[in-house]
Amino acid sequence: MSLQLIKPDVNIDFVGKRYFFVALSTAINLAAILLLIFVGLNYGVDFAGGTLVQVRFTEAVSGSQIRAALAPLHLGDLTVQDFGKVGHEYLIRFAEGHNVRNLGRTIGDALNKAGNHAEVERVETVGAKVGHDLRTDAIEALVFATILMGVYIAIQFRHVSWSFGAGAVIALIHDVLVVTGALVISQLQFDLTTLAALLTVIGYSVHDTIIVSDRIREDAAKRRREDLATVMNRAINETLSRTLLTSGTAITVLIALLAFGGPILRPPAFTLLVGFITGTYSSIYIAGPVVLFWEGAGRRRKTLSRAA
Repeated sequence: MSLQLIKPDVNIDFVGKRYFFVALSTAINLAAILLLIFVGLNYGVDFAGGTLVQVRFTEAVSGSQIRAALAPLHLGDLTVQDFGKVGHEYLIRFAEGHNVRNLGRTIGDALNKAGNHAEVERVETVGAKVGHDLRTDAIEALVFATILMGVYIAIQFRHVSWSFGAGAVIALIHDVLVVTGALVISQLQFDLTTLAALLTVIGYSVHDTIIVSDRIREDAAKRRREDLATVMNRAINETLSRTLLTSGTAITVLIALLAFGGPILRPPAFTLLVGFITGTYSSIYIAGPVVLFWEGAGRRRKTLSRAA
């Protein structure tokens, strides 16, 4: 006897609960926008510019000891952050504008001179202009990826309804806002690897939306007399087992990566984890309701024009 995660005859009323979840998602998206405006992302050196130095110590030291040891170098306002093993590994950030040659060696010598036994692991420097350009390019990449994905879905499903493209775009915007809001709350570093993870989330969300939309297209062709809401609910239930297995496997791996991958992998792993969860959710509760709203608005316009 084979083990079944979801029974074949399952009939959960996803579509009937759309108003509650649309209201919930709207509230979350508004909160994410406010967080982005008033708190902001924790930009890494890639986007903010400046210099980042990763230092490892053989014995535990404090942030104040590091600042005191580096004070003679006149590096300006320092940000010292625990990274990895507490007290033994730190990220040191400071603004661009210093005139220090062989920066890694100079910082290592200053820390060792103070008796801290330090080893410089890496040094990254990005100019303010380059960081601004990278940040602009990142926003453009997200915008164009979202729009082009929506156009692609609209073209692929034009025989059922052009509104599938609108549903995909709004679902993608929802996913990006939820993930960026989570990054603001967690204050994990947003750099190029986190951006790559966010673009991966867009691709995953579209993939899940296509699976559900394709089943809706098949069922709509078979059951022409049924209304779109009934067909959509049936299609979501039919793909539910596949969705849970695929998403569940990916989410399990990401939880392991988040827990054991170390501090360097934590920001992209967290981005993917939140994105895969919200991408699965939006394929069911955001993309579908948008299509239904669009179709309902279209029918109302036709009724009013005939009455006039």
